[in-house]
Amino acid sequence: MLTDSLKGLKVIELATVLAGPAVGMFFAELGAEVVKIENKRSGGDPTRGWKSALESTEDPASAYYHCVNWHKHIIFLDLGESSDRLQLSAYLQSADVLIVNFKEGDAEKFDLKSSVLLDRYPSLIIGEIHGFDSEERVAYDAVLQAESGMMSINGNPGDDPLKLPIAFIDVLAAHQLKEGILLALWKRERSGKGAIVSTSLYRSALASLINQSSAYLNTNVVPSQLGSLHPNIAPYGEKVLSKDQQPILLAVGTDGQFRNLCDVLGKQSLSKESKFLTNADRVKNRIDLQSELTTLFSKQDAATVLSKLHQAKVPAAKIRKLDEVLNDSLAKEMVLEQMEPNGKISKRMATVAFKIESL
Repeated sequence: MLTDSLKGLKVIELATVLAGPAVGMFFAELGAEVVKIENKRSGGDPTRGWKSALESTEDPASAYYHCVNWHKHIIFLDLGESSDRLQLSAYLQSADVLIVNFKEGDAEKFDLKSSVLLDRYPSLIIGEIHGFDSEERVAYDAVLQAESGMMSINGNPGDDPLKLPIAFIDVLAAHQLKEGILLALWKRERSGKGAIVSTSLYRSALASLINQSSAYLNTNVVPSQLGSLHPNIAPYGEKVLSKDQQPILLAVGTDGQFRNLCDVLGKQSLSKESKFLTNADRVKNRIDLQSELTTLFSKQDAATVLSKLHQAKVPAAKIRKLDEVLNDSLAKEMVLEQMEPNGKISKRMATVAFKIESL
């Protein structure tokens, strides 16, 4: 963990839900002082109440809230009250970064429009997250997954479009804003001037389409649902069951890896068949390939075959459930704990996943 890397930096967070608070937690993990200001009138960040059926109604905040609100100094203010706006102004006097995701009209209502704030605090870096670039709408992650085309390519062929089970676009927008704020801080070191850094969920979603958007832009072919299969590589995303009924995913990216796969499975001749000889051949004949692989894996114990595949440098993995994942050693190292006001310990995964080493 790089817990002291940004020690001395002061961040004010006026953002709610996931994307904005994820940016605030990123800075908190790196040692910045993060003051999260929540709406006193409405009971705070809406995610405090986003509880599953298994969570206690007595707890003041949900597990969802905890995921991006670690190590922040929480203050409840009502920006409709002049005394509370003065308190916010006092915080902004010494702040380096302000994170906002105001609803339409709120910035003007509370005299917190970014251009006005930058005039008032010339060295302040203001990070804004919007739903859309050209229109003001309530824009939760699921809306953007639908609007950006992401849902249309997720799911099995013939199924209804499927939302990803993680607020993926919120996370991507948070990463975009982190990068922009860090760049603005770097520029401020030279100029002394603040800046307004903005992104939107929609723009971030479009940027994340990567190879799927490139496929359409270069071929005019609209990508469709393929389940976990990769449109350009085979066997990549194919799932098979081992002899002991363990689900295994294959991610074979080269012809050499495919030959090694066949060797491990005891059928080297498969890689020499004309319909499986190259990746292009395998993509065209992946249904036949799936049938072959299903039969071969049904004769293999999962632990044994995976060990052999890893030794042969063949990308493959057991499809693990979340409880198994979060109980492995690295995941445990990444858990951040915090004592809550009610005396309970809350937990969440660290969002900073990089290391910097000096020689």
